[in-house]
Amino acid sequence: MHKFTCEYTLILMRSASLNQSLLKWYDRHARRLPWRVSPEDRKLGEIPDPYRIWLSEVMLQQTTVAAVKDYFEKFTNAWPSVEDLAAADEEDVMKAWAGLGYYSRARNLKKCADTVARDHGGRFPEAEDALLKLPGIGPYTAAAIATIAFDRHAAVVDGNVERVLTRLTQIETPLPEAKSQIRDVMATLTPHDRPGDFAQAVMDLGATICTPKRPACGLCPWMSDCKVQNSSLAEALPRKAPKKEKPTRYGAAFVAVDRESGAILLRRRPPKGLLGGMTEVPGTDWSEAFDVSGAQEHVPFPSEWRICAGVVKHTFTHFHLRLTVLRAYAPQDILRMVEGTWWSPPAALDEEALPTVMRKVLSAALD
Repeated sequence: MHKFTCEYTLILMRSASLNQSLLKWYDRHARRLPWRVSPEDRKLGEIPDPYRIWLSEVMLQQTTVAAVKDYFEKFTNAWPSVEDLAAADEEDVMKAWAGLGYYSRARNLKKCADTVARDHGGRFPEAEDALLKLPGIGPYTAAAIATIAFDRHAAVVDGNVERVLTRLTQIETPLPEAKSQIRDVMATLTPHDRPGDFAQAVMDLGATICTPKRPACGLCPWMSDCKVQNSSLAEALPRKAPKKEKPTRYGAAFVAVDRESGAILLRRRPPKGLLGGMTEVPGTDWSEAFDVSGAQEHVPFPSEWRICAGVVKHTFTHFHLRLTVLRAYAPQDILRMVEGTWWSPPAALDEEALPTVMRKVLSAALD
């Protein structure tokens, strides 16, 4: 157990009062989200769907609610249940995910659906330890599913929760070191009655009131107990350890166009690794040592390649990427010359499993 301040101990002693005030606030101000069962509907007997909770939590990892909503609707319309998703073709799943980023999530999503359908009769297990055994489910997602879908007591800690609790208890230890301390606070505060609603309430508080900049302390149900309310320290928390500078990698992307139809030559990336299984145009490896001036030496076939204006810039979790884009018309027999490729007509490009960086490449080459 961590050594906490006296102020922290006093707050935990008031946990029952804090729970009550926050849940009353949540009952009035809960966000309307497509995967959520509202407090009103819960009172009428509706229960959360574990499939929808799982799907939303996977999609929301390192992604905003605004970005996820349309993808969530697309997935649940195409595959209303975990059995439907398990029966889907993996390529179709990757296409539906394209643009949402962090593509290993999509591959694990399909693996998890397969496992739940095959080994659990289409029902998600309720316990955290059992959920953790499923592909792609880590401690946060397991706690969120157990708590929100099944009302099990668990400490659900996302970025919003970290912000709220570091301010409430004035935890000044930088992240990520403070994570275990925050989890202890959340575990202690989470009630055994309505734990799922409480977890969502803390998330909503962070998303709408206890925001990163200019928190609306005067509207917060926890204002009187918060150790940093209405102070300059609020915006400084949670503190974060300095980030390491990201390296920059370079490469070239080759956009081959069919002269008659305008179709684009595409290929599929290897199933494992960065952007595994996604669709791309032919290109070079990406490395810090790539010689941009020699990009034409790597063209996939002889033609009159033209370097497009500008450089495509994209940032991944661990590095920045700069791509030089070249465009050329391709001969009719190109599919025999470049193995593993296919033509995609212009009208079909939106349906291809193209990650954002490849859509940037096509935009640079075709606009």
